Amino acid sequence: MAPFLVIFGKKSINMLKKISFLFALGLLIYSCARVPLSGRNQLALIGNEELLPLAYEQYDQVLAESRVVTNTSEGQMVLRVGRRIADAVEVYLKEKGYDETLEGFAWEFNLIQEDIVNAWCMPGGKVAFYTGIIPICEDETGIAVVMGHEVAHAIAHHGRERMSNGMLLNGLLGGVQAAMGQNPSLTQNLFLQAFGVGGQLGMLKFSRRHELEADQLGLNFMALAGYDPRDAPEFWTRMSNASSGESPPEFLSTHPGPNRRIDQLNNNMPQAMEYYERSQKR
Repeated sequence: MAPFLVIFGKKSINMLKKISFLFALGLLIYSCARVPLSGRNQLALIGNEELLPLAYEQYDQVLAESRVVTNTSEGQMVLRVGRRIADAVEVYLKEKGYDETLEGFAWEFNLIQEDIVNAWCMPGGKVAFYTGIIPICEDETGIAVVMGHEVAHAIAHHGRERMSNGMLLNGLLGGVQAAMGQNPSLTQNLFLQAFGVGGQLGMLKFSRRHELEADQLGLNFMALAGYDPRDAPEFWTRMSNASSGESPPEFLSTHPGPNRRIDQLNNNMPQAMEYYERSQKR
């Protein structure tokens, strides 16, 4: 009987492994989403109903700990550009049948007094610019280049994807509440890392794939809002020149090389120009 029991035990273990694998595979298939407009598949283990409240709380905390100067002329320009792009994106997504993408969004645009070259957008449309990037933007169209890029991160749900990937790699299957039950400290750290909360001033750092995707979508977004997309390559040239010192600005720290992104922007320019020309006729 003993050999039989040993064999039976191994079979049971192998069966459990197969069941676990099939369960995980099914969960991954069920949790697969598509990036709006680009169509790329992405992992989505958590929903906006769980994610957005956490993001909004963190955004409010960053503002509370910073010197917000949105009431200045530069701050009003950031607000104006943000609102204009958000309005254009909302109309465009609805026309394309992506209404659900904007569920729970609560747009907000603020300028923070800090001499660093950076801007970011939390999930749900919570945008922050730092005064250090304004001179490189030069004008309202330059701000639109950055704004379109950051808004694209939110529309493409890059933060959710980053956190979902972290949860999967650490064996945390299910939503945020389920993950908190399994390992609360690890889940909290994953959230902080996914949205850069643990870093300096809430800086967001995404993969190069995310950055290039945000470039492509952002170029279209600024064009839809009536900003000339041909200024985008010029902005990135200025940004590249600003990074010619010993260390690049944080805005470029994990980004693709300037030549690569400029080439992609120029390749995508014909479509963006169609959107821009259409916006000029309205």
